[in-house]
Amino acid sequence: MRFQVVGTLLLLGLQPPGAIAQESTVPNRGTQIEQALLAAPRSMQQGATVLGYGGEARDEDPLTLLREGTNELVCLADDPSVPGFHVACYHRSLDDFMSLGRRLKAAGMGRQEIMDARYAALEAGEFEMPGRASLFSLSAEGGPGNLDGARRLAVVYVPGATVEELGLPSGPDGDSPWLMLPGTPWAHIMIGR
Repeated sequence: MRFQVVGTLLLLGLQPPGAIAQESTVPNRGTQIEQALLAAPRSMQQGATVLGYGGEARDEDPLTLLREGTNELVCLADDPSVPGFHVACYHRSLDDFMSLGRRLKAAGMGRQEIMDARYAALEAGEFEMPGRASLFSLSAEGGPGNLDGARRLAVVYVPGATVEELGLPSGPDGDSPWLMLPGTPWAHIMIGR
């Protein structure tokens, strides 16, 4: 259940990041990059962009650019201010959606406020959801030094998709893939591993 909650929070822009960590607790750049890439498929790790903590924030985003990439994957370092360990990577086409969630969270907004603001921004044409995109995450209770029992999640965004259209359950059903937020602009297939 925690795995599904963590995945859901990530997709809603609620984690990562939590509150931006204090400078003294931030791992070095190399460590953040190495850990962030744990969520990425092996074939995409070398060319992924990596965002993290401890430097000058990107425009319109509270995260720091740790490494510019050459492929379509954007990876996020673990937020050291949040207990446990959580890293994620998503297709570059989701960056406006994800960075908006991070900005709103950093401004102190709650889950529903973030969802409402994202809907409003989408309606206003401030960003577009991609036709299809993916996200990968890795979460562990014990932190990066103890990945025993770590859980992986893969997500495929299918905007507007419905349960009837895809033939998937609308909630967790054992280890089967399922459709979260069906019929919405950020409907997505959850695939736990």
